[in-house]
Amino acid sequence: MANHLSAEKRNRQNKKKKIRNAAVRSKVHTQERKLEEAIENKDKAAIKDLLSKTISAISSAHSKGVFHKRTASRKIARLSRRAQTIIGK
Repeated sequence: MANHLSAEKRNRQNKKKKIRNAAVRSKVHTQERKLEEAIENKDKAAIKDLLSKTISAISSAHSKGVFHKRTASRKIARLSRRAQTIIGK
């Protein structure tokens, strides 16, 4: 339990950030899951659409501080590489 006002405030802020970060992370995971399904079904139109949405969600999470820049970069690279195997160059 916090004994100082500043520590209590920090706890309140951390709770708010935890909720926001969980929502952002959940959005990214949902987009990734949809893209994976499209890749499995080899639906080229859906892959193109979902890839841009997924990259946007990951970049947004990075800009909000939820993902480290290298984590975001790695996720984007891996998803793009998997999508390109179906779409072609």
